[in-house]
Amino acid sequence: MAGCGGGKAPPAPPPPQVSVATPLQQDVVDWDDYTGRFVAPQDVELKARATGVVTAIYVRDGQDVRQGQLLFALDARPYQAALAQAQAQQVRAEAALANARQVTARSRKLAEANAVSKEELETNIATERSAAADVAAARAAVRTAQLNVSFTIVRAPFAGRVSDRKVSLGDSVTADQTVLTRLVSLDPIWFEFEGAESFYLKNLRQDQRGERGSSRYTANPIDIQLADETEYRWHGKMAFLDNTVDPNSGTIRAHAVVANPTHFLTPGMFGRARLLGSGTYRAMLVPDEAIVTDQTRRLVFVVGADGKLGQRVIETGARVQGLRVVRAGLAPTDVVVLDGIGRLRPGMQVAPKRTRITARPEAQAPPTAPVAEPASGQATTR
Repeated sequence: MAGCGGGKAPPAPPPPQVSVATPLQQDVVDWDDYTGRFVAPQDVELKARATGVVTAIYVRDGQDVRQGQLLFALDARPYQAALAQAQAQQVRAEAALANARQVTARSRKLAEANAVSKEELETNIATERSAAADVAAARAAVRTAQLNVSFTIVRAPFAGRVSDRKVSLGDSVTADQTVLTRLVSLDPIWFEFEGAESFYLKNLRQDQRGERGSSRYTANPIDIQLADETEYRWHGKMAFLDNTVDPNSGTIRAHAVVANPTHFLTPGMFGRARLLGSGTYRAMLVPDEAIVTDQTRRLVFVVGADGKLGQRVIETGARVQGLRVVRAGLAPTDVVVLDGIGRLRPGMQVAPKRTRITARPEAQAPPTAPVAEPASGQATTR
C-alpha cells in the first residue's frame, strides 16, 4: 500500500511566525546602586544639667516631641533658695553702692571748699568703685542662680522622637552625668552609604567633562527603596561627600537628605539606593524575553531582508520600565525577534509579524527622574 502512494513527500511545514520590532530608542540616564542605612541628623543623650531628685516626667517612652517641649523636672527648691539668697546679696550690694555714691558726692563738695583732704576723697571714690564691682558680682550670681533653677526643667532641644526613659520618679541625678533619655531627629532624615572608589573616580571624570555635577557641591537626586519594597518611593538629594577615601575599604562616605514628614523612616533602617550616575544619553531598549544567554554572552535574533534569522552579540545595561538597555552590538534598524526564542536557530526561515516595543510606565516615579529597576550601572528613561 505504501508503494501505491505515488512517492510524493509530505509538504514542508510553514515557517514559524514570530513577532519582530526595531529597538525602542529613548533618552536615559545611568544610576549607580548603593546600600546604606537611615540615620538621624541630630542624635543626643539628654542629661540633666543640675543635680537633684526627679519630681516629674512629662514624656512617654518612644513619644514624638516638638522643640522646646517639657520632658523632665527636678526638685528646684534648693536652687530657688540659692536664687533668693543671691537676690538678697544683690539688694545689699546695691544699697552699699547707693550709700558709697552719696558719701563720694558729699566728699566732692567738701573737697571744693577744702573741708576734706584729698586722700579722704580718693578713699571714698575707691569705696564707690568697690561697691559697684560688688553689685556686678551680685548680679552675675543672680543670673547663675537663675540658670541653675532653669536647669531643673529639661526640654527637648529639637523636634524628634525620644527613646525610653532612663530614670524614674524619685531618682537622684547628677549634673552632666546621668542620662535621662535619648532624642533623635526624624524630619528630615539622612541616608548614609559608602561608595566604591571606582564609582567616585567615574563621577569625578564626568564632572570634569561637564556631564554630571559632583555630589560634593551638586544636590544630585537619589531614590531609595526599603527592604520590603519593590519601588523607589523615597526620594532625596545628595548633601555630603567625605573629604577622604578610606584606604582600608577603598570607599568614601556620603549621605543624602530625605524628607520624612510622616516619621515613617526610622534611624537604622536598611535601604537600597540609586544615585544619578551620568548625564542624559540616547539608548536602545529591547525586552528581556528577546535576549538569549549563551554562557558569558548575550545575544538576540534578528530577521534579515530575506526572512532568515541571524544573531547579534550585544552588551546590555540596566532594566528600564520593563525593558533592557542595549549598549552595543545592535543597530537602530535591526529587526529583533521578540518571542518564540526557544525554538529558533540561526539561518532559519521565519514569518515575521511587525509590532512595536513599548515601555511600561512605573508607579510613583520621582519628579527628577522616572523610576528604574536596579542593576549595575542603572539607567532609566527621562
